[in-house]
Amino acid sequence: MGEVDPAFIQDLEHRPKLEIIKAEGIPLIDLSIISSPNTNLDNSQALDGLVKEIGNACKNLGFFQVINHGVPLDKRQKIENASRQFFGQPLEEKRKVRRDERKVLGYYDTEHTKNVRDWKEVFDFAVKTPTIVPSSYEPDDKEVTEWFNDQWPEYPLELREALEEYAKDVEKLAFKLLGLVALSLGLPENRFHGFFEDQTSFIRLNHYPPCPVPQLALGVGRHKDAGALTILAEDDVGGLEVKRKTDGEWIRVKPTPDAFIINIGDIIQVWSNDAYESVEHRVMVNSERERFSIPFFFNPAHYTDVKPLEELTNEQNPVRYKPYNWGKFFVTRKRSNFKKLDVENIQIYHFRILESERADKLEGALSIK
Repeated sequence: MGEVDPAFIQDLEHRPKLEIIKAEGIPLIDLSIISSPNTNLDNSQALDGLVKEIGNACKNLGFFQVINHGVPLDKRQKIENASRQFFGQPLEEKRKVRRDERKVLGYYDTEHTKNVRDWKEVFDFAVKTPTIVPSSYEPDDKEVTEWFNDQWPEYPLELREALEEYAKDVEKLAFKLLGLVALSLGLPENRFHGFFEDQTSFIRLNHYPPCPVPQLALGVGRHKDAGALTILAEDDVGGLEVKRKTDGEWIRVKPTPDAFIINIGDIIQVWSNDAYESVEHRVMVNSERERFSIPFFFNPAHYTDVKPLEELTNEQNPVRYKPYNWGKFFVTRKRSNFKKLDVENIQIYHFRILESERADKLEGALSIK
């Protein structure tokens, strides 16, 4: 990535600390009981303990790891090897499939998080082809557009096949996890499934090169994932840090061989009306070793209006968020990937109902009576 550009440098308050606090208590959850494709989550009493584990992890930490998840190891190794081969090429070769605001899938090396450039390069792949999204972030624009995986590098030849095979297996895992999250909230196992019929999910290949200033830059700056669930595969280098709820400290998640790291996103937070919380996280870099990771971002259809579920709200637990359209939210967030903005990108707290608004609404209702 050449010399260190000031665009990579984090503000003083957000720079990584030199000492590492290792994550203690990030649950390692065994999913062997649901590894069979014929498992019926709604009828199996043996799943009660697993559902409770998932619920506690979502409520207390927002992150957990899973083993015996059903994704074949050879599929994961195949995509990991293809990723290393692709990123190992000269920059001019990778940039032949560089994405832009028109072709949003493919290679990219100048992404921003919180308006600071990330120390990484990526390759994005849409799970559903075509993926249908709004044509623009403008609220009055009702047109939609289609995203295709039409930018493929000449090398390695197996990259496309590896991604397509891997996507099928991880998608199955995502639906299983979504069912467990629903059950943990006291909902039917398939309560969320309909939102994903025309999903906007995507897979990202991440490469974090060695960084000469790891105390100043970040692979990915602090953020919360906007979608429903993220399923992360990473190598043994590590670097993922999670902001601990209890004291705000950044703690390092130690990689577990063949496991996936799972975190709930903003959509689950809104659907659950804050019963579960999306947690801030970031990625550290180091000066000696490169790091590879593969997140699967599980996102609903573009026409989904995200709002707290009626089953989870009542007078004692009033609605905490105004509805928002996922497609518009998604493409608005995408804008910040391509350029530094003058304002903070859209967040779910922009849709939070303030206590003052709730009081005004209640007062209005009482005056009508």
